[in-house]
Amino acid sequence: MAAKQDVRTSARGTAVDDGAVVAPPCTMVIFGAAGDLTKRLVVPALYNLVGAKRLPKGFKLVGVDLAAKTTAEWREGLEDMMHQFVAQGGGEFQADHIDDTAWRWLTERMTYLQGDLTDPGSYRRLGEQLTELDKAGGSGSYLFYLAVADRFFSVVVAGLGTAGLVTEKNGQWRRVVIEKPFGHDLPSAKALNAEILKTLQEHQIYRIDHFLGKETVQNIMALRFANGLFEPLWNRQHIDHVQITAAETVGVERRGKFYEKTGALRDMVPNHVFQLLAMTAMEPPISFDADAVRDKKAEVIEAIRPIAPARALKDAVRGQYDAGIVSGKPVPAYRSEPDVAPNSTTETYIACKLKIDNWRWAGVPFYLRTGKHLKRRWTEIAVRFHQAPYALFRGTHVERMNPNWMILRIQPDEGIALEFAAKRPGPTVKLSTVSMDFAYKSYFDMAPNTGYETLIYDWMIGDATLFQRADNIEAGWLAVQPILDAWAANPPSGFPNYVSGGNGPAAADELLARDGRAWRPLE
Repeated sequence: MAAKQDVRTSARGTAVDDGAVVAPPCTMVIFGAAGDLTKRLVVPALYNLVGAKRLPKGFKLVGVDLAAKTTAEWREGLEDMMHQFVAQGGGEFQADHIDDTAWRWLTERMTYLQGDLTDPGSYRRLGEQLTELDKAGGSGSYLFYLAVADRFFSVVVAGLGTAGLVTEKNGQWRRVVIEKPFGHDLPSAKALNAEILKTLQEHQIYRIDHFLGKETVQNIMALRFANGLFEPLWNRQHIDHVQITAAETVGVERRGKFYEKTGALRDMVPNHVFQLLAMTAMEPPISFDADAVRDKKAEVIEAIRPIAPARALKDAVRGQYDAGIVSGKPVPAYRSEPDVAPNSTTETYIACKLKIDNWRWAGVPFYLRTGKHLKRRWTEIAVRFHQAPYALFRGTHVERMNPNWMILRIQPDEGIALEFAAKRPGPTVKLSTVSMDFAYKSYFDMAPNTGYETLIYDWMIGDATLFQRADNIEAGWLAVQPILDAWAANPPSGFPNYVSGGNGPAAADELLARDGRAWRPLE
């Protein structure tokens, strides 16, 4: 266990002076190698890991996709995309140039294989390719990454199993990384877990949530459990409520077909948003061992109070964006997006109130919101502390007490802020809200990061701490299933109900106003 912790600490960049801890040799296979996810995030992350000296000399990369390409064409397409990222800027990959040496190191290890995921012959040819790579210096350990549509998850796992590619022996490991969405409701999530567990063991499965690759998300545990200042206050005696926001300025872009079947609730809440909630509300684990951390995260999700059917429509608000202005540019309504029905009732916004039934959080509401085409790209966890009593300030110029907030900014400006009241200079007692603000980029040398670097490295070293187990997945769907059922039985009226570039639907504000509270503004 100690050695494992040392590796993770080094990977985080907190205990390394000279040189980096290198991942063990392996061959990584990407299913969906010609897709958008591979181009935008996975390959740029691998390039960053080359620069950070985290990848082993024995690393090899195999891309599998239906598209008819040669290895050279695949490499060239990826290189063109990398240069576009540099020229355009503003994306997840941030760089002012491409290091030719690092890029060549990566591309020399790339091989492309055309294959149909539904064809058993594709997995047989993949096995032959992997055997050839092993003969040429490969390690025999394989990492399979499923960057494909969710309907292919069980298909690929079964194909790998039939071809004998996921059998572990002689110290050679086999791991499978599965992207979201993991199911579209509780029954389908249970069915998918059951299906893949016919072929794989739980320790071989890495259900990914790229939010957990963000440094600030990982720092939540350090903030709480490494500081005697905060953890004693982290409970219902001191905290009034918690707001978790994941706001996006982008619309559905070219994912209309996917989004029509999914919507904001399924797309974001049981995975991304619940992971933020779990990190915020979990009990202290006994260690940073993967199962110890995941046990505590699962306990929190399982403790979410079931929403009664009568309350599901009151405590969960849905919205859909209309045309408007985002970042100074006109954008269309959701119903005008490609591959979206002109009378679509799919939600692009969700806000809800949840309660956690345990001793730490009983009575503390957690307000969650996420949506597309909002005013600002902003992900944060905002912890509101109880109001101080006013009696002392009667007879002064203080009209009301200022709230205390702790703000954990996930993106884009990663950091932590503490807002509290201070007396304004002068002969009378007047209060103003001031902020103590910690920004990661001001204190630490931040390495280029798309959010996938940490996750890829953890796949390679076999650390599952940041990944979801089957029980965690199913607990998340169980918590949102009453909302899904209520919405299915009561189609929305009045869509679209918020203007692109705004704060979301008015009903979301009313959700908090009923409790005498208000959302933090997206300013």
